[in-house]
Amino acid sequence: MRTSRTATGVAACITVIALAAGCSSSGGKGDEDKSGDGGGGKGVNTPRLKIAMVTHSGEGDTFWDIVQSGAKQAARKDNVEFLYSNDKEAKGQAELVQSAIDKKVDGIVVTLAKPEAMKAVLGKAADAGIPVVTINSGGEFSAKFGALSHIGQDESVAGEAVGEQLNKDGKKKALCVIHEQGNVSLEQRCAGVKKTFDGSVENLNVEGTNAPGAQSSISAKLQATKDIDAVVTLGAPIAAVSVKAKEDADSKAEVDTFDLNAEVVKRLKAKEVGFAVDQQPYLQGYLAIDELWLYKTNANVLGGGKPVLTGPAIVTEKDVPKLEKYTARGTR
Repeated sequence: MRTSRTATGVAACITVIALAAGCSSSGGKGDEDKSGDGGGGKGVNTPRLKIAMVTHSGEGDTFWDIVQSGAKQAARKDNVEFLYSNDKEAKGQAELVQSAIDKKVDGIVVTLAKPEAMKAVLGKAADAGIPVVTINSGGEFSAKFGALSHIGQDESVAGEAVGEQLNKDGKKKALCVIHEQGNVSLEQRCAGVKKTFDGSVENLNVEGTNAPGAQSSISAKLQATKDIDAVVTLGAPIAAVSVKAKEDADSKAEVDTFDLNAEVVKRLKAKEVGFAVDQQPYLQGYLAIDELWLYKTNANVLGGGKPVLTGPAIVTEKDVPKLEKYTARGTR
């Protein structure tokens, strides 16, 4: 079942990229190097659109920088004015979506980390005739809330892949670090790990936006529970924090993580991180903008009502040579 769902997602991704390339009068390195807010540059000759992206990102989470890189690249190509905003609190995120509705945007990209808080305002978007694409989190709520489609990875499947990898690596006791309490996607990841991992899994909640506090909590747990041999973090910034916490605790646990950035690739190379789970955030941002452009200009919908999968893929030190240049430029 996993293979067929992944294949569907990959096929959809390939299709939309091909469509986008066919509609663009430019591309490649020249377009990629342009800077700005996502507008301007040579591209399509379709009418100018305004698309808002509203996420649950906390301050300092580099994952969302990569998402924005993809969205801005698609926006340059598609003649789109790209508006980005974020709030880690569900109420604040809902207010930002309402602000986008009030601006009469042509489309909204949104995350559903805390889905119930977003239900009412997405209903208002539907009433206003504004198409919505969800990305990254809360995929199972996407269609229920009226979105065209969801772009991201299946978080449960991704967690299961981690559990299977831990089994291959001979691990026996894992600590799953949740850096944003109440985020349904993070909880699904840890639940997926528990489902397939033959050893035991304990969850630990930390405040992801407070790196010193998170480091102290992880270190204290490793000192108190000496037989933990794997620390699974659910975001790249927390992986770096966990490496430091492991050193503080004089622990021999392996740090493994969800998500990829330049720092994680550096630590994979140094063997400070065992493996990472890549969900291709650049692709999530790019495809979300591209889908809304395709919908507004050609009535296209990706995935046939099913999620468009961008991951998961297990990345190890063997993959470092082909990834370094992409993570350095902020696109992987």
